Formats: sequence, C-alpha cells, structure tokens
Amino acid sequence: MRVVLGVSGGIAAYKACSVLRLLTEAGHEVTVVPTRAALRFVGAPTWEALSGRPVSAEVWDDVPQVPHVRLGQQADLVLVAPATADLLARAAHGLADDLLTSTLLTARCPVVLAPAMHTEMWTHPATVDNVRTLRDRGVHVIEPASGRLTGADTGPGRLPEPEEIVEAALAAVGRSPAPTGATGDVDLAGRHVVVTAGGTREPLDPVRFLGNRSSGKQGYAVAAEAARRGARVTLVSANAQLAAPAGCDVVDVQTALDLERAVTGLVQEGDVDAVVMAAAVADFRPAHYAEAKIKKTHGAGDESAPTIELVRNPDILAGLVRRRDETGGRDPYLVGFAAETGDGTGDVLSLARAKLERKGCDLLVANEVGADKTFGQDHTTVHLLDPGADEDEVVTVGPATKAHVAEAIWDHVAPLLP
Repeated sequence: MRVVLGVSGGIAAYKACSVLRLLTEAGHEVTVVPTRAALRFVGAPTWEALSGRPVSAEVWDDVPQVPHVRLGQQADLVLVAPATADLLARAAHGLADDLLTSTLLTARCPVVLAPAMHTEMWTHPATVDNVRTLRDRGVHVIEPASGRLTGADTGPGRLPEPEEIVEAALAAVGRSPAPTGATGDVDLAGRHVVVTAGGTREPLDPVRFLGNRSSGKQGYAVAAEAARRGARVTLVSANAQLAAPAGCDVVDVQTALDLERAVTGLVQEGDVDAVVMAAAVADFRPAHYAEAKIKKTHGAGDESAPTIELVRNPDILAGLVRRRDETGGRDPYLVGFAAETGDGTGDVLSLARAKLERKGCDLLVANEVGADKTFGQDHTTVHLLDPGADEDEVVTVGPATKAHVAEAIWDHVAPLLP
C-alpha cells in the first residue's frame, strides 16, 4: 500500500519516526511529507534514512513530477501524525501553501489525522469547529490521548501511541470509501444519538461518595465516533475528567438520578434515534444524606463505625425499554453495557446474556472489568450480544483500542436504525 505520512510542526514529531517504522516494517511504501516547521524538530536525513525515499516540504522540488498533485492522487492512505492546530485549520479551510496541504487537497483515499497540541488549543472553539468540518467531509480525526504534554502540562491533547495511530489508520482504509464528495463516510448523518459516559457518584455527606472506577474513555470514544460519522451527539457525562469530543454537546451530571433525568428528558423530546448507555451507573445510593461530614468516635477502645443504609437506584435502561414498549414506538435503538467480573453464578458472557434478557434492549456490549482491567485503560475486549443470538453469533472485538471498539459498535448499529 502506498502511504503518505505527513508530519506537522509539533514536539510530538519524534513519535512519527516510530509510526514510519511500523508502516515500513509491515511492507507499506511510505513517503514522508513534513511541513517546514516539522523539519525543525526532525530533519530530512532522518526521514529519508527510515523511509528509503526522498523527502521534501516544498512544491518547488522535483517540479517535472508535479508532486503536489501526484502524491495525493496515487496514495492509498494519507496519515498526518502529529496534526497540529495550525495544520487542522489549514486543512479545514482548504489552504495549499506547502506540499502537505496540497497533498491533502488532491487525496481521494482515506485521510487520517492524529492531532497533538496543548489542551487549551484542542478545546478552543476554533479547533472544535475545524475538527467538525473535517469529519463532516469524511476525514478520520483520531481523538488525542490524555496525559503529559510539553513541559509540566497534563491533559487531553497528547499524541496517541504509534501502535494506536497505525491501527486506526489501517482500520480506516479497510472501513471507509474515499471521501470523493462533501459528506464522505457519514452513515449517521441526520441522526441524533445520546451517549452516556463516566461513572455516577452517590453522595454520603459533603465530602464522601459511593463511586466506581469508570473513566468515561469508552463512552467518549463512542460519542466521538458517532460525531465523526455525521450524527448530532448529546453526551451525558458523569464525572469524567476528559475533554469534550469535537462536535458533541455535553450534559454534565453527578448521580444516577441526575443521569436518569437527563436521558429521559432527551428521549421524551422525541428526536433521538439511538441511546448508548456506556456509563457505569451505581446500582445503589445512600438512603440518607448527611448534611455534615460523618465523624468517627474517639472513645478509648471504641472501634464502632456507622452503618450506611442503601436503596436501589432506578434501572435507567430498563425504564427506557419499558417506555418505548408502552408508547408502541420503534425509536430509539437502545444499547446497554454490561461490565462484569464473573462470579460463582456464571462467567462474563452468561451473566451478560441474563442481563440482556432482563433489560430487553436491542444490543448489549459486555466486557470483563476489574481493578486492572478495562477501567481507565486504553484497550479492552468486548462482546456484542443481540437478543436471540446463538453463542456462535456473538461478535467479539479486541483486544483493541476503545476507539476501535466504538467503530465496531456503530458498524453494527448504524445499518439497523429505522
């Protein structure tokens, strides 16, 4: 496969060397097209040594071969890593002032951009609009990772690891047609989807709560993928410390009751095509909230501790199914998640099947969780269960990135929406 690897001028340009090595070792023919700024971070001799091909940032080099047109026309994949805020802006507005942006304009193959920048730049309205524009045109914009940035900064905007970038880029080639028109791969265009993410917190007193380990990464990936495919996305986020995915409207909630009110209210408005309940919703909450901090006693030999009475939280997914049945409607398509550890009564899949039958939703995404599994991790393995499906019809995805899992979920759901 002929790959154009674009590199723009960010400190993460050094990671593109590993991306290049992974692609060439997999047998792909890679031409590196850096920007002028990128060459200040990693020089042309490095790119030429690793790729075995000449490297230039200028449209004026090798003019008889017309590289500013030929590279894009002949490529099977254009991947830009890192893609800076400046590169995203120039690509969104169709500028062509160097070899890389000219190549982006002439490419009729899948185009994948891996952003890397400071958090403030990633979340700026201008960048959010540029990412939305690019995704609307069929460009695959990978969500950046969250972690250590340049200097002491930490947050969303970190370039994903090279292996994740290559996996996402190759998946784009296998999944999507070339963006030949203004819409590209937007099979959710015109749809309104609601995605829940994160973990609810049930307050005990002003300083304590019952919670769980969910980071919200999977739900955010599901929301980002839906937005990339053209959907109008409302993301109901429970305590997730993540940057809002580009193109998504975010509703922040704290408790299970908050989340129920938010999701039910959106569905009652009547224009929701699908609900994906990826949030980890607490099954129980304290029966009584203490207005002041609960104190421990300090008497000699006193080891007593308060007893916390719990009550059940509402089953939000089952409530949505029940409401849909009562109204006789087909919308929305309902996707549940089953985070299971397995126990003495069954393994993850058997418990998930029982949950699917009990809930009555249209699809259940089951995964195995634990202290060091799934929660907060970038990779996971899930099983997609349809009602009435035989054991050999269960679709297993992974181990894979949560972005790849999100793609698999929408690949399954999009064709089934009425």
